[in-house]
Parts: sequence; C-alpha cells; structure tokens
Amino acid sequence: MTEKAHYHGHRKRLREKLHKDEQSLADYEILELVLGTVILRSDTKPLAKELLNRFGTLRGVLDAQDEDLRQLKGFGDSLISHWKLLRELFSRYMESGITEKKQLSSPAEVAEMARTRLGRKEKEEFWAAFLDNQNRLLSWERISTGTVNTTMIYPRELMEQALQRKASSLVIVHNHPGGNLTPSSPDIEITRHIAQAGRILGIRLLDHLIITADTYYSLKDEGHM
Repeated sequence: MTEKAHYHGHRKRLREKLHKDEQSLADYEILELVLGTVILRSDTKPLAKELLNRFGTLRGVLDAQDEDLRQLKGFGDSLISHWKLLRELFSRYMESGITEKKQLSSPAEVAEMARTRLGRKEKEEFWAAFLDNQNRLLSWERISTGTVNTTMIYPRELMEQALQRKASSLVIVHNHPGGNLTPSSPDIEITRHIAQAGRILGIRLLDHLIITADTYYSLKDEGHM
C-alpha cells in the first residue's frame, strides 16, 4: 500500500506539473507519464531513467529498435505496441504538415517528413511523393520494401502510379539503415532511369533523397541528376 501511494502520488504531482507548465518537465518525467499510460501499477521512474541512459535522448528512445527495447526489464509486448503507436502518430503528424501545405518550397520538406518515418527502419524502403503542377502533394506512398541494404524499384511501375495519380512531378526517397549517406552505383543508375522515363511522359523527377536517422542526401544537389 505504501508503494502504491508513493507512485500514485508522484504521478499525480507530475500531471499537475504538466498542466501548470509542460516545459518544466524533465525528459525522464515525460517518459514516466508516457510509460504510466501502460504500466498502471508500478513506479515508472526507474524504467524512464534507464531508457534515457541506454538511448541518450527522447528521440533516441522513440527511435530505438524493438529488440533493444525488449532487453530492458519491464519493457514487454504492451509497451512495444504503445511505442509503435507513438511512432506512427509522430510520423503522421509530420506528414500532415506537408499534406496540408498549399505548395512545397523544396524537396528538403519531403526529406524531413521522410526522415521521421524512415530514419529508424532496419530495412530499406522506397517511397515517392507525387506532386501536382503547383508542387502540392497528391500522395505520399511506399513503393517497395527490401533488405538491410537494397530495395527494388521499377521505373515503369513508378510511372504508372504517377500517371494514375495525375502527377506532374515526383520526389523519390529511400533510406540507408546503416547510416551511410553515400549513394551506391545502383542508386545513381536507377535515378537516371526514372528521370529518363519521366521525361518521356512529361513527369519531372525533382530529386532522389537518401534518408538516415539524422540527415539526408540529395542526388540532385550532388550532381547525379
């Protein structure tokens, strides 16, 4: 009963602190409250602090791989599911900011949206942002999923999707799970094939972006298009 009174009283004080001034919460206190939505009957402070010790920052905690999270005592299936939900919520929040804009000013906006979704992925995924003739986002879609170091993309199929969506241009994106931004020879070759196919159909390839957890690489800016 003493332990129960302790963590319930502590959690209540954290909520009061949140309502008074959310910015006054320390990172571990934010994690305590997040964990407390799943762990209802025990103190979440030790796990919150262990998460930060292990992964460094709130971003590191949210981006941590499932198998790494499972190594922490108390981080089971329910919390894994909750973490997946948080990641998806944050990804859709970032994507909605792009979707609601009337016009994209640069491919860098697509890069930031993509980094949120793809930066922590263990396998390569290939995505495309289809745009209209005013650079408004028509659709943001996963085209293919591959392995840890490769993913297949077929220019014909990509152009078919662009035509179906009546896109005037597109930005293609894929991630490098290992964190190395350098494009491979196949990355450069497929970019040129897609750009060539687009020119024939009147669909501009604006850029090909390579995403890691921290940053991105523009094949256009680096002279590969």
